[in-house]
Amino acid sequence: MTADELRKRHCEPLKGKENQLSAARAQELLSVLHGWEFGPGSADIRREFRFPDFLRALAFVNALGFIAENENHHPDLELGWGRCLVRFSTHDVGGLSLNDFICAAKTGALLGP
Repeated sequence: MTADELRKRHCEPLKGKENQLSAARAQELLSVLHGWEFGPGSADIRREFRFPDFLRALAFVNALGFIAENENHHPDLELGWGRCLVRFSTHDVGGLSLNDFICAAKTGALLGP
């Protein structure tokens, strides 16, 4: 699956461990996403975005909020001056799901290909 294919998909409600991705599948999906990495213990995927000032970082967070609401899949965010750390995981499956990679692909597209 490519990043473009992930961006075209939409999140689906997922619950239960059976919807958790295997480590191999998560690694495969991560490999198509520019700049994203696993968090500690591979419990999430994350990327830090950099901006020239606070206002642009905040605008990015607001745009990401729109995506998160549309997909009903919400990241953990850490906003600071000129930066935003975005972390995705699916609490209802106890780890990573396809929804995390869909939203990561859409998040990365906010700043271009």
